[in-house]
Amino acid sequence: MFARLSSLFALLALGLAGVGLYGLLACAVTRRTAEIGIRVALGAQRTDVVWMILREALMLAATGVAIGVPAALAGTRVVKSMLFGLEPNDPATLALAAIFLMTVAAAAGFIPARRASRVEPMVALRHE
Repeated sequence: MFARLSSLFALLALGLAGVGLYGLLACAVTRRTAEIGIRVALGAQRTDVVWMILREALMLAATGVAIGVPAALAGTRVVKSMLFGLEPNDPATLALAAIFLMTVAAAAGFIPARRASRVEPMVALRHE
């Protein structure tokens, strides 16, 4: 029961992180509409704009992983008694969690990135 409840809260936290990252990137894309329009007008490809936004999302997630993995390793003494059938410093579990978080970050950043890549240069320049 405790493991299921912990898994539910972990999925809820992952969902909130994904929604928060989506909101942050959507706001950043809206603020940078003129810049993105200028980039497209000067010849930037749509894929370059998508990768520019996705790179930001993945860098934010990588920073979170870089902070979270050492914090998780430091907190293993606290949760060691609650782990059943799993070692506290299991590298496969930590790697899987990091990969899953990066996947959610890429998915959360893809919608604002796609929206940014479809910005028409003239509309973007008249945005403000």
